[in-house]
Amino acid sequence: MPTVANLLAIMPFPDIDPIAFSIGPVAIHWYGLAYVAGIMLGWYYARLIAGNDALWPGNVSPISKPQLDDFIVWVALGIVLGGRIGYILFYDMPAVIESPIRAIQIWNGGMSFHGGLTGTTIAMIIFARRNGIPLWNLFDIVSAVVPIGLFCGRIANFINGELWGRLTDVPWAFVFPNGGPFARHPSQLYEAGLEGIVLLLVLTILIFAFRALKTPGLVTGVFVCGYALSRIFVEFFREPDAQLGYLLGTNWLTMGMVLSSPMVLLGLWAIVRARSRAALQS
Repeated sequence: MPTVANLLAIMPFPDIDPIAFSIGPVAIHWYGLAYVAGIMLGWYYARLIAGNDALWPGNVSPISKPQLDDFIVWVALGIVLGGRIGYILFYDMPAVIESPIRAIQIWNGGMSFHGGLTGTTIAMIIFARRNGIPLWNLFDIVSAVVPIGLFCGRIANFINGELWGRLTDVPWAFVFPNGGPFARHPSQLYEAGLEGIVLLLVLTILIFAFRALKTPGLVTGVFVCGYALSRIFVEFFREPDAQLGYLLGTNWLTMGMVLSSPMVLLGLWAIVRARSRAALQS
């Protein structure tokens, strides 16, 4: 067990202002910039994938670049609205009821990935049907780029000094400004590494080395399963949200684990479905 002396003696949190810059009375937060960067970088990468016919079934891309340009508005709305509504419903409803203005303060509490995923999924279904795009192909291209946004978002969480980890005495621990005087796991960086960098590399290798996009649904399944396993793992190092704490009277079960567990099964189902359909068509 770490001693109190050890917990007090590790790295101080870097002095980073959560506000990147201000334009008159308007403060531009790093959190908002992270979402803009994630969406724009993801859009650029998606255009590269969509423009490479050799990656797709029949060597024909299922979505044109102009369609992808239109879709960015849909996906941005799905991420922001779904992510914020999800956070309120899953994590912050009592506080929002008490102070409704809190609902639009995305830097105060943040966004829920699971809510953002739901909002984006709804946006994808509607957009695919309206534009005649095969749904699983659209799922795949979005899944391929989501880790970029996850990386940017978790870095913003770290800059904000929020969603910090549990107490620890590991050498790379930080004393977060809002986390008391004790050193904690930088769980935001763990998530940025696993959900962002590692998952992006895995999906990129599958797409370009193994032509995974030729099997509709495979990239989606690997992403969903990979994210869920990464999130469940990091939850063992992450401090649960103060307003919820641990669930069911345990000292380990968190809301993040509960929301991510069904995703493992959903991802495995998508992988099996994709491979089964590919086998039938071969």
